[in-house]
Amino acid sequence: MPDSPAGPPAPPIPLAALLGREELGLRRIAGPDHADLLWVHTSEMADPYPYLLGGELLLTAGVQLDDADTYVARIVQAGASALGFGVAPVHDTVPAALVEACDRHGLPLLEVPPATPFAAVARAVWRLMAEARHRELRRVTRAQQALATAAARPDPVPAV
Repeated sequence: MPDSPAGPPAPPIPLAALLGREELGLRRIAGPDHADLLWVHTSEMADPYPYLLGGELLLTAGVQLDDADTYVARIVQAGASALGFGVAPVHDTVPAALVEACDRHGLPLLEVPPATPFAAVARAVWRLMAEARHRELRRVTRAQQALATAAARPDPVPAV
């Protein structure tokens, strides 16, 4: 798992946790129902491959979506974890060719409704990441406290 510029990475966010945020109205419409998300990135490039780190939920409105199969193959090759497609203003629905390409390449595809800004999706992922990091820090703190308590006992080696 790559490190972020801000320090060690948060634990991956299960796609199901993001889909569980009902206020976003996200719907998985293709690909597997599981993925681990590490980042969020928005791109309207025809080929965002050079700008992906791997593990992303890539958000797009499909401005330059000409060849869905090549597009999906490239983002899968880059290691993206899932694709979020914003319905409107460019497309009225998620293109059928994109749904088929995501199924074919095993990439989860999320429909992002018109009322949900990409920034709201990104904020939800970052909040889930912060919650996961907080849970991990609490777990480590409890383990450190247990070790310190064990080490302070009269016979610390067996206690630890």
